[in-house]
Amino acid sequence: MSALVDLSKSKRIVIKIGSALLVDKANGHVRHQWLETLGADIAALRARGQEVIIVSSGAIAVGRRHLNLSSGKLRLEESQAAAATGMVRLAHAYQEVLVTHDLTLAQVLITLDDSENRRRYINARNTLQTLLSLGAVPLINENDTVATDEIRFGDNDRLAARVAAMVSADMLVVLSHMDGLYDRDPTGNDNAIHIPLVKGELTPEIEAMAGALKSADGTGGMVTKLAAAKIALGAGAGMVIANGTEEHPIQRIEAGSLCTWFVPTASPKSARKLWIAGSLKPNGSLIVDEGALGALQSGKSLLPAGITAIKGEFDRGDAITVCTASGAEIARGLVAYSAEDARKIIGKKTSEIESILGYRRRDEMVHRDDMVLS
Repeated sequence: MSALVDLSKSKRIVIKIGSALLVDKANGHVRHQWLETLGADIAALRARGQEVIIVSSGAIAVGRRHLNLSSGKLRLEESQAAAATGMVRLAHAYQEVLVTHDLTLAQVLITLDDSENRRRYINARNTLQTLLSLGAVPLINENDTVATDEIRFGDNDRLAARVAAMVSADMLVVLSHMDGLYDRDPTGNDNAIHIPLVKGELTPEIEAMAGALKSADGTGGMVTKLAAAKIALGAGAGMVIANGTEEHPIQRIEAGSLCTWFVPTASPKSARKLWIAGSLKPNGSLIVDEGALGALQSGKSLLPAGITAIKGEFDRGDAITVCTASGAEIARGLVAYSAEDARKIIGKKTSEIESILGYRRRDEMVHRDDMVLS
């Protein structure tokens, strides 16, 4: 039996791994043999030309044992201390596995604030995009050591979905001890019906199916997984919830193991452009010449050389409008430079940017992937 959705067609995949899969509950140690099979699965994806990002739970579960913390609920500062201890061990375990497949691991720690603050969001997105373009496999976890309750995700399901949205991933794979969504809590209920496929937006009926299953070390459950699905679908990414307890979990998904697929109605690129066009308030305008107008209409990015004037004040990553000299709006997009720096380089060649600003970020003032024509 094959999977309902062909995972091989996804160009960029985010894999979220739950604590219960990665950490042996009895001794708090990483399950190395299981992790080795996951590493082999990831290597197989990379060999097909697919990009992979890992969002891993387990740092607190590993660290708390090494710090001899109690098995009950931890205070925030205890969780942070456990995460600091455990993440080192987790990263080392992942690196040991991936290096055998000649893959480079890159650790990235993110807080909720990084996904909501525009400038931090752009910085995180650019870093991840660069790592992927260089062939690395980013390993992401919440930065529990510095995050307070107000700026924490609280669970890695939603963190993984935010990351998938941030990098315009095609697919989010959520591996846990659950094999998907049921119409009611399947624990002790033989009449629970498995839901193999959910298309489009989550209805109130689908959301009502979520139970409250949790592991001792985990903070998730079906409620947080459906919250993640809503984020992923809104960003045009598909998602699958699968039981990852057995070895080679990705291979098993592709072979048709029991799981729930969430299929979006839009692609990541179209969803992102709809967000830019309709959800963001422009903070300024870029006035362009006829040459730049023609370039934009042919699908190219906006370079500083084609800009004749700047209106308004904006920071890097803010939404702006692109207008003709007569004031007609021709596009909206996310700008790569602040208004202050943009005024210094408009009309200039990209080769002059570094000498003028003292640094060089991007050649484009607005990249075509961050722009929507009116």
